[in-house]
Amino acid sequence: MKRVSNVTVRKRLVAVLLFGIFVFSIIDVRLGYVQFALGDMLTNKAKDSWSRDIPFEPERGKIEDRNGVPIASNQSAPTIFVIPRQVKDPGDTAEKLANALNAKPEDIYKEITKMTSIVRIKEGRKVTNEKANIVRNLKLKGVYIAEDSKRYYPFGSYLSHVLGFTGSDNQGLTGLELYYDDVLSGKKGSVQFYADAKGKRMTKMSDEYKAPKDGLDLKLTVDTRVQTIIERELDNAEKKYHPDGLIAIAMNPNTGEILGMSSRPTYKPDNYKNVSQQVYNRNLPIWSTYEPGSTFKIITLAAALQEKKVNLTKDKFYDSGAVKVGGATLHCWKRGGHGSETFLQVVQNSCNPGFVELGDRLGKNTLFKYIRDFGFGQKTGIDLSGESSGILFNTKKVGPVELATTAFGQGVSVTPIQQVTAVSAAVNGGILYTPYIAKELVDPATGEVVMRKTPVAKRRVISEQTSKQVRHALETVVAQGTGKNAYVDGYSVGGKTGTAQKAKNGHYLENNYILSFIGFAPANDPKIVVYLAVDNPKNTVQFGGTVAAPIAGTIIGDSLRAMGVKPSKKQLEKTRTYFETPSVKVPDLVGQTKKEIINDYYDFKLDISGSGSKVVKQSPEPGVKVDEGSTIRIYMK
Repeated sequence: MKRVSNVTVRKRLVAVLLFGIFVFSIIDVRLGYVQFALGDMLTNKAKDSWSRDIPFEPERGKIEDRNGVPIASNQSAPTIFVIPRQVKDPGDTAEKLANALNAKPEDIYKEITKMTSIVRIKEGRKVTNEKANIVRNLKLKGVYIAEDSKRYYPFGSYLSHVLGFTGSDNQGLTGLELYYDDVLSGKKGSVQFYADAKGKRMTKMSDEYKAPKDGLDLKLTVDTRVQTIIERELDNAEKKYHPDGLIAIAMNPNTGEILGMSSRPTYKPDNYKNVSQQVYNRNLPIWSTYEPGSTFKIITLAAALQEKKVNLTKDKFYDSGAVKVGGATLHCWKRGGHGSETFLQVVQNSCNPGFVELGDRLGKNTLFKYIRDFGFGQKTGIDLSGESSGILFNTKKVGPVELATTAFGQGVSVTPIQQVTAVSAAVNGGILYTPYIAKELVDPATGEVVMRKTPVAKRRVISEQTSKQVRHALETVVAQGTGKNAYVDGYSVGGKTGTAQKAKNGHYLENNYILSFIGFAPANDPKIVVYLAVDNPKNTVQFGGTVAAPIAGTIIGDSLRAMGVKPSKKQLEKTRTYFETPSVKVPDLVGQTKKEIINDYYDFKLDISGSGSKVVKQSPEPGVKVDEGSTIRIYMK
């Protein structure tokens, strides 16, 4: 065997040593890189693999009226979670949870034996505090309770289509709940703990709590006092007339703020699954489109006055009951006609041929310019989902008949919110405002106002002087014309009735009308505009002045009193024909017993609510003048 020299051995040892130093240097560099450069990342990855989160839902922001009255809030509703790997005895745990939650043990067993890190028990979502306490007292391994809440609507169906509702995860699905979901919902929090692959808690690592961030509170322009009156009157109208539908809107004409809005059929937001999707998805005041009828004459009137095409008191018109236009015969609602009348009387009598004449004086280009300037044919921009834009004639296709029918409210399709917005502009001095219903967003923790909306004026449509003329003409409609049933003693009310025949598949329906009234008060300085529509009422004459006007008048009068608006010092006297019932003052019934009011006040119809011994409230209030035989609503304690 060849002998290896010492020099060769030393060289080999040096080579091995250098190689070892090189290898270990690489390992040291790698370890240092992992320790110092990747340490935090790897630690976080390890924590992620060990961590388990029990979510804590944020408190959804409340929805309040303009005065701070809550109309959508939250109720405590804890949720049950299970970490399957921590459950010692799945069969026993399933049995006990099923008993506590009124569920089937086999369903619970399937959930808690799933191969997953954490399970939210289906039957344990948003349970009552009583059920949560029962589960808590069982002290079951692997079973956790997280604080949660569910939406609560204290007024039931009140303002339902406007508010909308939330889903099982407190997410907004319709209405304001959907429109403002991002700011109402807040951000989730959690309790984070650590467990190994077998689900055993790692006690040496402390739990981490991340607090949820509650949603912002939403304050509306709605006044619950006005809204309550609207809801009451729609309920009464529904019982009396059994209509296909009802719509009501109240607006501050000087700002565009919605004071109240409702429709029928209605539903309870926390019970929406029990009604048709068509009911809860359609907010009729902004979604429904139809021919407005004579309420639209306000627009023609305003345009004619602004363009100086008519002098209401000096210009005369002869109404024979019909007028021929482009080969078609257009009738007045009064078949014999009104004979010779001023144009102020044309407005008071809602005379179709008279408005055909105004439309002709304006011409199609001018009339349709004003119609568009008043906001028709486009969405108003209200902060609610589902708004329609309505339908107008293409001006190029408008002939003499289309011009004539448009002038008195047929052939065009509009929404209720468009009508309220347009009439507000006609009577507020001539400014068209964007309607809105959300007033402020407030941080519930600090009370700080995060967002505040202010009125948005789109444009001037008519002059202040023209608006003053419109207000006066419409006040005479209520005092002396077709709107007399909306007359409110003590408040000067202006307005216009509407009786629009419904169309389907291009044809008008027989004996099927939308009866409406749009009014405002006080007439010299409007604080409220109210629109009321009754769709196909049963067992009554089909006239807006007979059905819709008295309901709207009650809403206007009671709302003004509730808002603290002082009675008018000057008011046009209501004219009466020989066959109309006389007016009488409402007596003071507060404090009297049911027996006393029934025996002593038989000249009035009494609508009594409550079962107390004495009257605590009445509507109309004492001293108000009403027609003899009118209904007085009595509230017992």
